[in-house]
Amino acid sequence: MGRYVARRLLQMIPVFVGATLLIFLMVNVMGDPVAGLCGERQCDPATAAQLKKEFGLDKPVWRQYLTYMGNVFTGDFGTAFNGQKVTELMSTAFPVTIRLTIVAVLLEIVIGITLGVLTGLRRGRPVDTGVLVATLVVISVPVFVTGLLLQLLLGVEWGWIKPSVPSEATFDELIVPGLVLASVSLAYVTRLTRTSIAENKRSDYVRTAIAKGLPRRRVITRHLLRNSLIPVVTFIGTDIGALMGGAIVTERIFNIHGVGFQLYQGILRHNTQTVVGFVTVLVLVFLVANLLVDLLYAVLDPRIRYA
Repeated sequence: MGRYVARRLLQMIPVFVGATLLIFLMVNVMGDPVAGLCGERQCDPATAAQLKKEFGLDKPVWRQYLTYMGNVFTGDFGTAFNGQKVTELMSTAFPVTIRLTIVAVLLEIVIGITLGVLTGLRRGRPVDTGVLVATLVVISVPVFVTGLLLQLLLGVEWGWIKPSVPSEATFDELIVPGLVLASVSLAYVTRLTRTSIAENKRSDYVRTAIAKGLPRRRVITRHLLRNSLIPVVTFIGTDIGALMGGAIVTERIFNIHGVGFQLYQGILRHNTQTVVGFVTVLVLVFLVANLLVDLLYAVLDPRIRYA
């Protein structure tokens, strides 16, 4: 196991370098950041040259990237165009987005897997048909429609929640935004779990466990569910980074100043340091989540061993 983890960590290095390089190049060609600094009026040549020199934008892109990566390894993600350190923006944005992501993932696990097991064991029955139709509706409706509808009904009309969620919001205040963020993924987890349960239910090891007289609950939890969760865990693991980076719509609806909000502001204002810094951290989140998912395989299926 230790050798496998070390090998995977070494494999992460070229992936991290390649992903950050691609992001850095894409962000640097998406527009002129100096133009965003000057607002609606065009910068005069002297001011533009001074700003480019100040932020290092007058150097070749490859030198900018090497300088940036050198600073990243010392914990310096650069300075935003408003003079604020990117690490300061991260310290306020990531905590609330992490809490929002935890709520969303917990809802995926609890509701999605529960509904998936329920429908997988009762495939073809009315409850199965009803859940499949409901998940199809959730997948078909855009997230911003779901978010605005819940905000209008629960926040404005009925007053059950706050329409605007502060950055220091607790977990209970993030339940509805977390449900909006996780809605599509929750539907996919439900359908994926249902399919996996329905397929494995006909396996030989399940029939053998039943023939040995094991209790139904033990057959489902110890045998059927563990093997059926491998594709579900894979999806949820890769979805963690997607939820953090894809929270732009949800955070805009509920006015949450998290990672999605900062990314939106950075793109809107051509603030390359902010965008690249936040996306660099999200790349690390993706890589670590994928490593943890691979390690969980051996926990779910004892037949899987890592050399």
